[in-house]
Amino acid sequence: MKIRFQADADLRRPIVTGLKRRESAIDFRTAQEAGLAGLDDLMVLGIAADEERLLVSHDVNTMPEHFARFIETRTSAGVILISQQLSYRDAIEGLLRVWITTEAEDWRNILSFLPR
Repeated sequence: MKIRFQADADLRRPIVTGLKRRESAIDFRTAQEAGLAGLDDLMVLGIAADEERLLVSHDVNTMPEHFARFIETRTSAGVILISQQLSYRDAIEGLLRVWITTEAEDWRNILSFLPR
C-alpha cells in the first residue's frame, strides 16, 4: 500500500504544497485539514495512526520521546522528522524519494530523520 502522509502542525506548508506539485498522486493531508492545531503530540500520533498516515514533523525535540511512549501501547504508521535547517527543496526531494521507494508497511512503528 502506498504511503499516505500527515503533516504535523509545525511542518512548514511549502513542503506539503511543493511535494504535491512534484507528484499530484501523493496523499498528503495538512494539519489544518486534520484539525491538529493545539493538540499534544500523543493526540497527533493517535490521529495519524487511526488514519494510517505517516506523520511528518519538524518537532525533533519532543516527538521522539512521545513516539516511543505511543508505540508501547499502539501501532503507528510511522514518523519522519525533518530538521528546520533542511531546505524546502531537500525536504521535498527526500519525501518524494520515501514515497517512491517504500511502502506504508515499511514504516510501521518506525521513527526516522530525513537525511540531508
